[in-house]
Amino acid sequence: MSALGLRERRDDAERVKGFDDVLQRIDDRVVGLVYIAALAPDEDETAASQQARFPVTDVFHEIEVADGRVWMLPTGIGYFCGDLPEEEQQVVWATATPPAADLFTQKPAGAAWKTKPSAYVVATQDHSVHPDLHRFSAKRMGATTYEVDSGHCAMLSHPDVVLDAIRNLVTSLQGTVATA
Repeated sequence: MSALGLRERRDDAERVKGFDDVLQRIDDRVVGLVYIAALAPDEDETAASQQARFPVTDVFHEIEVADGRVWMLPTGIGYFCGDLPEEEQQVVWATATPPAADLFTQKPAGAAWKTKPSAYVVATQDHSVHPDLHRFSAKRMGATTYEVDSGHCAMLSHPDVVLDAIRNLVTSLQGTVATA
C-alpha cells in the first residue's frame, strides 16, 4: 500500500474516533442493542482482558501495529471475513478502518448491555473474536442469542440473521418504544 493509501486510511480512522466516543456513552434514546460477533466488556474490563480468557484467534497472527494503529495484513482477511466471496473480502480489507492500538486496553465508560435489552449474533466460525467469547458475552448480558455459521462479518455474509435479530428486538420493545 502506498503512503497516500496509508494516510487516507489513517484519516478515516480519525473520523471514526469521534463515532467511537459517541458509542462509549449510554444514550437514553437507545432502547435496545444488537451485538454482532462483538466484544462487550464491563466497565472494569478491557477488550484485551476479555480476549485473554479464551484461545487466541487466527487473525491475531496476521496483524501489524504501526503508527498507533492495528493493521490487518492482506493474508489475514480470510480469518476476518472468509465466508465472503474473494472479491468482497478484498473490498472489506481495503475499506476497513484500522483501530487505534490502545483500543483493546481501554475500559469502556459504561456497559449499556446492563440496562438495555439486547440481542447477540454469535458467529460460530469467527477467527477474530472467539465464538466462546461471543457466547459468554451473550449469556452474561441476558441477550436473545442467534447462532450463525459465519466469520466475523456476519452482517455481510448473513444479513438475514442480523435483520431477524434487529426486527425481533424491535418487536419485543414496541410497547417500550412507543412510550420512550
